Amino acid sequence: MSIAHATRSELTKQFSTSIWWILAIVLAGYVGLTATGLAFTIGAVASGAIGDAQGVPVGEGAASVLYSLASSIGYVFPVLIGTLLVTGEFRHQTLTPTFLATPRRGRVLLAKLIAGAVMGVLYAAVAIVVTAGPSAGVLAAFGLETGLGASETWALLGRIVIAFVLWVFVGVGIGLVVRNQVAAIVIVLAFTQFVEPLLRFGGAFVTQLGDIAAYLPGAASDALVGASIFSVAAMDSGSGLEWWAGGLVLLAYGVVLVIAGHLFSWRRDIT
Repeated sequence: MSIAHATRSELTKQFSTSIWWILAIVLAGYVGLTATGLAFTIGAVASGAIGDAQGVPVGEGAASVLYSLASSIGYVFPVLIGTLLVTGEFRHQTLTPTFLATPRRGRVLLAKLIAGAVMGVLYAAVAIVVTAGPSAGVLAAFGLETGLGASETWALLGRIVIAFVLWVFVGVGIGLVVRNQVAAIVIVLAFTQFVEPLLRFGGAFVTQLGDIAAYLPGAASDALVGASIFSVAAMDSGSGLEWWAGGLVLLAYGVVLVIAGHLFSWRRDIT
């Protein structure tokens, strides 16, 4: 089976289940409501309705911070979809017919990565629409700059798409290394929602830890995008990476995990 046919098969698997649109709805609700609520807060502070609120961005960077919420808090969803892309095969024992149809396992893995990239673009589009749309509307209603006329804003949105695709690759790698679906999901949620945020918070106060925290996957993703609510909340030490370096670091996480999973798990006997 060719790469094109294998990729089409992987996409068919994804869209034939309900999990992809359930995650998309949760993503939309989570980042959309967060961005809209923060936009109202910024607008209210800027207009003087609720007075000064320390740590709330009200300058030219407010729009970028709002739009970046798509990735800075929504990145867990592409990681999950990438993880499920692989672990679902092990859980439902569908790898045997998959490998019978496409005996070359490397080709199957490549097809999964391509299908994952498509899912990453789709999820990025959803996240951008539900963050940038309402946020820009609220900012405009308060007479604040939306930044939509600036090329830098559109570059930021483009880098969010890249970040989502790279996060899917990281998720695929995790799914390859940790074949048990429940364990993989627990690891993803624990690291993204607890472990890394705590390390980045500690890095804001401990210089040595901050230097290490800059190379964590979430911090690298924020550096790639170019804006983050975590920077505003003083959870970063200020020694962040350049956007291109952040992208390379996040890509490295994905490449290392995928290669490790391919060598030590994907090639193993599935029976």
